[in-house]
Amino acid sequence: MTAYLKTVATGFVLALFALLAYAAYGNFTGTANNAGVVGGPFALIDQNGRGVTSRDFKGRWLIIYFGYTHCPDACPTALNTIGEAIDQLGAKRALVTPIFITIDPARDTAAVLKSYLASFGPEFVGLTGSDGAIASAEQTYHVYAAKHSTPDGSYDMDHSSVLYVMDPQGTFVSNFADEIDPATLANRLKSLIP
Repeated sequence: MTAYLKTVATGFVLALFALLAYAAYGNFTGTANNAGVVGGPFALIDQNGRGVTSRDFKGRWLIIYFGYTHCPDACPTALNTIGEAIDQLGAKRALVTPIFITIDPARDTAAVLKSYLASFGPEFVGLTGSDGAIASAEQTYHVYAAKHSTPDGSYDMDHSSVLYVMDPQGTFVSNFADEIDPATLANRLKSLIP
């Protein structure tokens, strides 16, 4: 194969990888052509110890965030942002349920979630479950989560930090990075919720 053909073949392969990466990103961010890719059914346990499924939230707008209660910064910041944004929704506030799904079910029991979420507002629903049920929910929402050991013999969790907005039919509508400020999030939610 000549050097020219090798260059063309390499360029083609790189372009193909770029196209695939763009398509994957489009799926994740919920562009118009891929809006149904994120989200789906789940069966978990709420902060009161009751079994719940995604069907229990039909008819509600949802803001879903995956994290864990031992998280030092991203999770409490994101939950605070969600709580403050909901406070700015006016009458639309009653239509929205914020959901925190743990990625650390070993430590985040129903009781732990109930205590933790009390700091962010009474609307918050905390969900935990078996390792398998949590892994299934993570996969459905394209969540990255991985445990890593700490020097003190414990562990932390690395994870993606994304706010997912689902409509009352359970369909993915939009997602936001955790750096969004409460006022911007509130305005975006107002524009999405009729």
